[in-house]
Amino acid sequence: MRKTGTFGNLALAGHNEIFGVEADVERIVDLPLTELYPPEYHPFQVLDDAAMKRLVNSVKQYGVREPGLVRPRAEGGYELIAGNRRKRASELAGIVTMPVIIREMDDDSAAIAMVDSNLEQREKILPSEKAWAYRVKMEALNHNGVKSDMHSVDVLVEQTGESRNQIFRLIRLTELVPDLLDKVDANRLAFNPAVELSHLSRSEQASVVEAMMKYQVKPMLSQAIQLKKLSQAGELTVAAIEKVLAKTKSDSNTEKDVGGFRRFFPADYTASQMNQVITDLLCAWQKQQTA
Repeated sequence: MRKTGTFGNLALAGHNEIFGVEADVERIVDLPLTELYPPEYHPFQVLDDAAMKRLVNSVKQYGVREPGLVRPRAEGGYELIAGNRRKRASELAGIVTMPVIIREMDDDSAAIAMVDSNLEQREKILPSEKAWAYRVKMEALNHNGVKSDMHSVDVLVEQTGESRNQIFRLIRLTELVPDLLDKVDANRLAFNPAVELSHLSRSEQASVVEAMMKYQVKPMLSQAIQLKKLSQAGELTVAAIEKVLAKTKSDSNTEKDVGGFRRFFPADYTASQMNQVITDLLCAWQKQQTA
């Protein structure tokens, strides 16, 4: 275990035996990657994508320039609170150790540190990652007790710049079944309809997924609101779900039929209205041709 430098004068109780220094000074140390374990729950994905390739190239050239953050595990080794992408990049770069800061943290403090680190450093954050990150941090802040008169959501508003309403709507996504949440991440289900569908029970959501696959559609906002209202009224059966989504398919096909003519119509005309006008004009033309 090699010391590589200092990282401020922050408290590190109980680890002076590791560093051989005063317990109130944190140090950066190199730990073997085999001693670093992912958090028990981590809402952020570690993908071998283009961003990871860039990080690997950077690690090969300069090493890991910003240390990770870990806390000791009771069963041995260290829980990697921040730096899981850097660990993966080190693995791909063929490097067997990584600089880290070892810090004693309770579960809530570790959750907050994990979320903050990823929100600040990630180039791209999926809707599911942001949703779960906001939920995890809000719960941790509530457990710790938020300072002064602020609420946990106000802390997130200040940190992210997003409105209270948007934060709560994002957190609603955590109520989606995995199949629907994956569709949001893949842009196969829009955000606003997804928020409405999050109010359905999990069994109702599963039926929506099946109907989406059956009719090869994704619910529009109006359909999602309709499904939510039926659910709240206790009337959302499998047949009702299929009826709503089959109409979505029908509307989608009508929209395709008139797609080339949309530029001739007012912006507020529906596909059905446009189709009716086109049909009437063609009928009139046909009569004129046969007269």
